[in-house]
Amino acid sequence: MLKSLLLFSLSTLLRLTAHAGPPQIHFDVAQFRGLDKVEGGAEVEIYVSVPTQPLTYRQRAPKQFQSAATVTLQILKANGQLAFQETVTLRPPTLNDTLIAIKNPVSFLKRVSLPAGRYTLRGRVRDQYRAANGETTVEQPLEVKAPSPAAFLSDIVLLAKPAVKTTGSETFIRGGYLLTRAPSGLYARGASNLYFYTELNQAPAGQAVRLHYHLENPEGFAADADAPLTPQAGRPTSVAGQLPFGPLPDGEFALTIEVYGANKKLLTTQTARGRRDAATYAPAGAAVPR
Repeated sequence: MLKSLLLFSLSTLLRLTAHAGPPQIHFDVAQFRGLDKVEGGAEVEIYVSVPTQPLTYRQRAPKQFQSAATVTLQILKANGQLAFQETVTLRPPTLNDTLIAIKNPVSFLKRVSLPAGRYTLRGRVRDQYRAANGETTVEQPLEVKAPSPAAFLSDIVLLAKPAVKTTGSETFIRGGYLLTRAPSGLYARGASNLYFYTELNQAPAGQAVRLHYHLENPEGFAADADAPLTPQAGRPTSVAGQLPFGPLPDGEFALTIEVYGANKKLLTTQTARGRRDAATYAPAGAAVPR
């Protein structure tokens, strides 16, 4: 009986400490046309992903294990003053076996309107069930640019799944599309297509333009496609598309979108960078927190 209890305790301890590394946090940032025409600037979308593998799992009931983390998101002005701050509590779904190697990340999205300028984006994640080595802070620079009076594309958002047309009002909907982001621009095992979303602004309404998509990697692989588009009047025009990866090898890649108007004149261009790794499993999708 004692031996059985010892084995059970050891098994439980292994389950709770199987992923003892520090917690992790990842940002994907995209800028869109600002909503405040007086202040200018941009609407900044911050997609925050927290992998659940490193989190500590606490046993809540027989064969029920739960992890939890708090994320504090801050945007600092150049002078160090806070422009934005919010703390979110993340509770991944309960597991019945913490030794399972694959666990989906938990993610959330914040939209913040900021004036043009230089900022610092800071994220702090804290494992609620671990005191030692249970907190990680990351920072990255953020430059918000003033909107252009000429035609321009917003940042390109790389997606794990096709953008889905919808009339809902969920957090992850933009421009009438439900967007399932590819965290950190990673396309892993099973991903055969590159999906993306952007918005065209300030283009002459009612005048057809041509979109040119160019996919390439540092080794010289390239693929191209074209699509017609008629810009809408008075608001951004959503651009949702996809390209097959085909024989694109693993590694870094760049997607460039060019917009051509009358007489084949280049109106604007935008580039996004991602990575393909067909040997790695990378769960996609977002879990709404709280």
